Amino acid sequence: MSTLLEIEGLEVTFGRTAAVRGASFRVERGETHCLVGESGCGKSVSALAVMSLLARGGQRSAKKMSFAGTDLTSLSDREMARIRGNRMAMIFQEPMTSLNPAFTIGSQMAEVMTRHKGGSRAAALDRAAELMARVGITAPGMRLGQFPHQLSGGLRQRVMIAMALMCDPELLIADEPTTALDVTVQAQILRLLAGLKRELGLSILLITHDLGIVARVADHVSVMYAGEVVERAPTAELFRAPQHPYTRGLLSCVPVPGRVQRDRPLGSIPGVVPAIGAGFAGCAFRSRCGHADETCTRAIPRRQAGDAHDYLCRLEPDWAEPQPA
Repeated sequence: MSTLLEIEGLEVTFGRTAAVRGASFRVERGETHCLVGESGCGKSVSALAVMSLLARGGQRSAKKMSFAGTDLTSLSDREMARIRGNRMAMIFQEPMTSLNPAFTIGSQMAEVMTRHKGGSRAAALDRAAELMARVGITAPGMRLGQFPHQLSGGLRQRVMIAMALMCDPELLIADEPTTALDVTVQAQILRLLAGLKRELGLSILLITHDLGIVARVADHVSVMYAGEVVERAPTAELFRAPQHPYTRGLLSCVPVPGRVQRDRPLGSIPGVVPAIGAGFAGCAFRSRCGHADETCTRAIPRRQAGDAHDYLCRLEPDWAEPQPA
C-alpha cells in the first residue's frame, strides 16, 4: 500500500485553546482509517484542518500535511478549493445543516460537478441520478427535484454520500456519518461505505466515538484524547492488546457478549475531557486515570508496542491492571 494522506505534528489553536496538539496519523490507499475518541477530543477539528475548513479564528500548522504527494500547507485558498470536493471530499455530521434548504437536491449535487469538472448541467444531473441510485435511493429522478426537508435523515445522509462521490474522490472523510440515525439505518450506511470502498478503491478517514463501528469497518485506528493521538494500531491489534489507559477505558465501556458478566456494571471513565490551554505539560488524561503519578506531569514518551502499534504513556507495554481485592 502507498500512503495517500500523511499528517505529522498537526497543531490547531483557537485563541489560547489548543484543540489539536501534535496529532500524527496516515491513511493508506484503499484503507479505512478511524479517528476515535469522546466528543471534544479534536477528531472533527483535525479533519476540518486537513480540508482547510476551520472556523474563523482557527490557526493550523503541521510538520507535514501531505495528500497524494502535495503539501497541503503550501496551497493557496484557490488551489485548495480545486482539491476540496474534487479529489478529497467530506461527509459532515449533520446532513440537514450541511444541505442548503433553499435549493433542490439536484441543484446542489450538480454544482459540485460543474464547478470542478465543467460540462453541462444535464450531464451533471444524470451523474447525480446515477450516484443516488448507487447509494440506494429509490426514484432518484424524483428526488433530484425535492428539497432537503422533504427527505428523511437516512435519505439525506445518502444524498451527502452521493454528493461527495460526484467527482470520484481519492479520499472520503466521513465525520460521524451515523450519529443522528437509528440503528437499522446506521447499519445500512456502514454497509454502503464498505461496499463503495471495495468497488471504487476509496480511502476513507472515518471519525466516530463508537468502537462498535470501528471494529466493523476500520483497518487502522488512531485514538484521540484532548487533541493528541494517544494510541495508533491496526484494528485487530488495538482490540487484542490496547495499551493506553484511555483506550482500555473506552473498550471497558463496550458490552461484549460472552465477556461481560451479567451481574457486573460496564466500565466507565470518570470526569470530562479537559480544555487545554497554553503551556500545558504532561499527560492530559492524568486527572481521570487510576494509574497516574507525579511523572505524568512531565513530558510523556511515545512507546512502541509492535511494528505498527505505538502509544503515549509512561506505562511499559503490556502493563497489567491491578486485580480487585
